[in-house]
Amino acid sequence: MSGHQRFAFKSREEFLATIASLGLQIPFAHDISGLFQSLRFAGKTLPNRLAIHPLEGADAGPGGAPGELTFRRYRRFAESGCGLIWFEATAILDQGRSNPNQLLLTEKTLDGFKRLVETARSSAQKRAGKGPSPILILQLTHTGRFSKPQGTPAPIIAQHNPHLDPLHKIPPDHPLIGDRELDDLQDIFVQAAGMAAEAGFDGVDIKACHGYLVSELLASRSRRKSRYGGSFVNRTRFLRETTGKIKAGFPGLLIASRLGLYDSIPYPHGFGTDKREAANPDLSEPIALIKELRKEGLGLLNITAGIPAYRPHYGRPFDKPVRGGILPDEHPLTGVSRLVQSASRLQKEFPSLPVVGTGYSWLRRFFPHVAAGVLSNGGASLIGVGRLAYAYPDFAWDLMEKGALDPRKICLACSGCSTLLRAGGPVGCIVRDKAIYHLPR
Repeated sequence: MSGHQRFAFKSREEFLATIASLGLQIPFAHDISGLFQSLRFAGKTLPNRLAIHPLEGADAGPGGAPGELTFRRYRRFAESGCGLIWFEATAILDQGRSNPNQLLLTEKTLDGFKRLVETARSSAQKRAGKGPSPILILQLTHTGRFSKPQGTPAPIIAQHNPHLDPLHKIPPDHPLIGDRELDDLQDIFVQAAGMAAEAGFDGVDIKACHGYLVSELLASRSRRKSRYGGSFVNRTRFLRETTGKIKAGFPGLLIASRLGLYDSIPYPHGFGTDKREAANPDLSEPIALIKELRKEGLGLLNITAGIPAYRPHYGRPFDKPVRGGILPDEHPLTGVSRLVQSASRLQKEFPSLPVVGTGYSWLRRFFPHVAAGVLSNGGASLIGVGRLAYAYPDFAWDLMEKGALDPRKICLACSGCSTLLRAGGPVGCIVRDKAIYHLPR
């Protein structure tokens, strides 16, 4: 039972019995009304506790401006009824794009982002009326070692990593990004944050997860003679200083971070991993980092884990792997529990900091009950979903109006959307939105 299993539960009792047999801690509540309680923070009121995680569409128009499918996606997300919409990873400069179709925020594309925000707000208002509108966060990113701005690998790395370098055939003599470049990059993040504020977003996220550049800096113990490597202070410098600069420059902007708590890469090459067993998290450094980020103005935390190119199931439990991937020797519920318990520990460590939990899409129709159980136990302030929103963008309204999810709309955790992203997009649900999205041949 402990090995990988597909979702095949026929009843609530069978689901709960499996959790018990695996010895896992996954809360469950029969009453899901807690999902629809409002939440006040950062001077704003969220109408409920449901959030949509950043989901890349790889469907930008010319120059990185939002394209037709981008507008379609965020209209649907805004009409979902969720209290928080976390807009997808948006590159701050061309060299840091994950593919030629990734969104790019510049002065030339700013008007497109303004229209995207206006579209999202008007779509939410049409569906929900005059109640509180959702909070809109824009995720700012530099893809780092996974950069492919022209469609072919053009890695920008902060350290050499024996577990990741072979994935993209990065040679031992590949140069590291320099300290001066990182100094300049801080300013580019700040400029992008200013443009996000001008576009109308409520806040920005400095993406620090999944092995991208800011995330990799957190693990750069082997980066010697650098202000951005070696010691904990140096490894966290980029994220800390950039957060502080954005808060100082734009005090009305909510500062958020989607933070990878642990990479699952063996120590010393990964962040937040146990020194003896890479499969286990060690949250001592993530907790120390969050304490410092709070001093710099961090107002919202979204947690995740793992590196999709390395061990994707740590951040995204699934039934099927991406095309060409392998199944882990771990029950998906084990991954769900690890994510739920990690978020719970952080929420209890930082009770005044809203924490967005993750790891819920695999649970299908039981997701609302687990989410409500987490909220009632104080294990998170908000519940985020990713792949489920691709498949079922109106899930929140169905929960509010019908009290349950429609099994004909739920995500099947087939990794089709992840396969599309690896192919460079456009990305969506190949099962529920198959008129538009198709796997490449």
